[in-house]
Amino acid sequence: MPTHRRAALVTLVAAALTLGTPSLAAPAAAAKAEAGADATASSDVYVAPTGDDHADGSARHPVRTLDRARDLVRARVAHQRADLTVHLAPGTYRRTGPLVLDARDSGGNGHKVIWQGTGDATLISGGRQVTGWQRVPGRAGLWSAPAPRGLSDTRQLYVDGVRAQRARGAVPVTLTQTATGYTASSDAIAHWKHPADAEFVYTSGEALWNVERNGLGQWTEPRCRIAAAEGTTITMTQPCWDNSNKRVEFPDIPGRTVSMVGPGKLTNGGKPSYVENAYELLDQPGEWYLDRSAHRVYYLPRKGETLGRADVEAAAAEKLVEGRGTADAPVHDITFKGVEFGYATWLTPSTAEGFSEIQAGYTITGDEGWATQGLCQYVEGGTCPFASWTKMPGNVSFAHGRHIDFADDVFAHLGASGLELGAGSTDSAVSGSVFTDISGNGVEVGGVDGQDPASGVQVTDNHLYGLPREYHGGVAILNGYTQHDTIAHNQIDHVGYSAVSLGWGGWPDKIGDPATPNPSHDNAVRNNLIFDYMQMLDDGGGIYTQGLTGTSMTDGEKVTGNVIHDQWGLGKNVYTDNGCTYETVEGNVLYNASYANVASRHTDYRDTLGNNDPTLVKDNWWEEGTADGDNKGLVTTGNQIMAGLSDVPSAVLDAAGLEPAYRHLLDRRTGALSVPEAPSRVGTSTAGADALWVTFNPAFADGGSPVTGYTARAYDAAGRQVAEQDVSAAEFKRTALIRLGVPEGSPVTVTVTARNARGESAPSLASAPLAPAAASTLPAAPTGPRLRTAATAATLAWTPPTATGDAEVVGYRVTVSDGRTPIDVTGRDVLVTRPSAKGMFRVIGGLRPGTRYTVTVAAVTAAGVGPAATVSATTTSTTQ
Repeated sequence: MPTHRRAALVTLVAAALTLGTPSLAAPAAAAKAEAGADATASSDVYVAPTGDDHADGSARHPVRTLDRARDLVRARVAHQRADLTVHLAPGTYRRTGPLVLDARDSGGNGHKVIWQGTGDATLISGGRQVTGWQRVPGRAGLWSAPAPRGLSDTRQLYVDGVRAQRARGAVPVTLTQTATGYTASSDAIAHWKHPADAEFVYTSGEALWNVERNGLGQWTEPRCRIAAAEGTTITMTQPCWDNSNKRVEFPDIPGRTVSMVGPGKLTNGGKPSYVENAYELLDQPGEWYLDRSAHRVYYLPRKGETLGRADVEAAAAEKLVEGRGTADAPVHDITFKGVEFGYATWLTPSTAEGFSEIQAGYTITGDEGWATQGLCQYVEGGTCPFASWTKMPGNVSFAHGRHIDFADDVFAHLGASGLELGAGSTDSAVSGSVFTDISGNGVEVGGVDGQDPASGVQVTDNHLYGLPREYHGGVAILNGYTQHDTIAHNQIDHVGYSAVSLGWGGWPDKIGDPATPNPSHDNAVRNNLIFDYMQMLDDGGGIYTQGLTGTSMTDGEKVTGNVIHDQWGLGKNVYTDNGCTYETVEGNVLYNASYANVASRHTDYRDTLGNNDPTLVKDNWWEEGTADGDNKGLVTTGNQIMAGLSDVPSAVLDAAGLEPAYRHLLDRRTGALSVPEAPSRVGTSTAGADALWVTFNPAFADGGSPVTGYTARAYDAAGRQVAEQDVSAAEFKRTALIRLGVPEGSPVTVTVTARNARGESAPSLASAPLAPAAASTLPAAPTGPRLRTAATAATLAWTPPTATGDAEVVGYRVTVSDGRTPIDVTGRDVLVTRPSAKGMFRVIGGLRPGTRYTVTVAAVTAAGVGPAATVSATTTSTTQ
């Protein structure tokens, strides 16, 4: 597989006036020719970081700022006779606020205004350089520098284009939740320098082994800041606290929120997974902290970083470009090409508003948001439409934009979503661009208010990877209520949650109501390559859809020709969630999913017939092997069990992902090479009296060099290292486990590091303490075994045992009656499906047509192999 980084080589072709030497015999003619040349070139505008805003914006005399260039364009578009190009010379264009564009800055007379950069050499930056670094006395390895003038707050710091981690660590006290926050077991946090800077983070995901499920649903990671810490009383900021803990529930349906999305309050007693942004937590290379009152930045350099020579950037501006069109006066016919957008932040989560997440970066906001926002007809005073919550903004955004194009651009080192083509965006395109190192969603199209839907937006041939870096419930491409949109030929890899998310408002089917009406129709998601997704959270998919997708199978959503594989969390390759109607899933290649290749089935409550949401699942290559049939409108037909990629026509595989002209994007690199991000959510389980099994979410931000391996280290109660074990990245990807020998009897905590060619990451947050224990009771047998057969392959499906004895399931042993060596089933899905009792499946290849086989499956724990469940079936003949 090709690498997904490349150091960009930028060739700058600079336009210039070439002036001939006029002959002495014809000075008037020469002067006339020169005047004509100036008139021809006068429409274009030239900008350079060393320019002068008092200049005329010609090639010889460029202006300095984007705002001045915009004003020159504004004066010229009325007379436009061709595309007008704003030539951006190489360099950094620093912003304290957005370049604001409106209808006056649009192309005219059928021509475009093109903001043309020079690739990675042209950066529109919201950052401010941090200089003047000095060692901090008494703190080994710690450096500090004065915060740049005008920087009052930021959530992101970058060193040579590498994101630093806000200082974080385990919560140092035991917390008991109260109506306004917590009571702590000690006053330790109250003695911090600035406790009101600290932010609690609630990571969700499955409750795996001794890893907790916190947050507001397995797909979320909300955040709330401390308002005050006085003694043992910790008060949390409002409205974040109430919006995360007082969500309205139906009085007659205990535990069911009126929003129908997630729980009514933070789970697990409101326990945070970790705390972030405190000086006292600065203890790992790559961590930083901004002391706002002292106006100083603190940083612990990584190995090889020299702050005196490094470009250290604090993200300051919250918007870089903002297109402010309206329904009556849209901004239109504008292209950004060959531009990098970087070093912007988003400060709302640092305020009392916090980040009370619903799904995919949408949040509940406002003082009474929990009581009314998006609850519409279900509560008195509820705001409409149902499920209309607050969307994470884009650092580059357009509303009511027509013919807005982004091509050959880079969106990296950003603190909100990368690019937002919001309400009223029509006939626009995003192509040939890179999206990486973004805190939240990569690309956002449209919204969920049902007004002014986006239409005709094309997101094609882009590479999106290594995101979201901060708000881990974000997705690579978020598409709301839209029409005639196309998401095609993108490569999306190494992402924390779902890769593509479409639609909204389907949740009312949970209480027997029809999905919220919306204007969506004729959207297509085709020929994308998606892999290594859901590496942080659960309950998502490679392509996730919910709500109405159209008015019939004809104009409903089409998911075709995609290759989707290697999912880490609990979910599906293609996930048709609540209220998802009229979706066609056809001709895709789907494998290595934790729960299902295509799911789920829901009742269509728009009538009283008890039918399922109309869905067509046709002619896919997959592993789940569901038989053909029509289950009250859920039609499954022509799908083929694949035992390997050799079963799939090469033309289908070759057609997915970036088209040939765009595959150079896979080698494009942003920032210096660095060590990987630390792994997360480390869990342990007994592997016998003197060993533990260790699992974790692998690093999906690899620092520009592939992760080659991981190291698990165990520590006793005194903090002494007592064990260490390495595993290669390839082996971990297959097994999702490390076996770590530890001393008998005593509880230990475990951290994990990732390594690449650059070196070793900082350690992960530590696991909860666990003591190894002897295991002697075997697990029960799996239940419900089924064998779904084709001619030369069969899918074995089963439900994990609910009783596992005195150890957790770490694998399954499968035998086939043809005498082959038993098949050992391992992997991430083994670990995440057992606690939730979700079904599992595996393909058995190399079978003979028309032959009866008996297959057994048994669970494996530290105690050994348990009793087997048995199933028999006959493979189909080759003529069927």
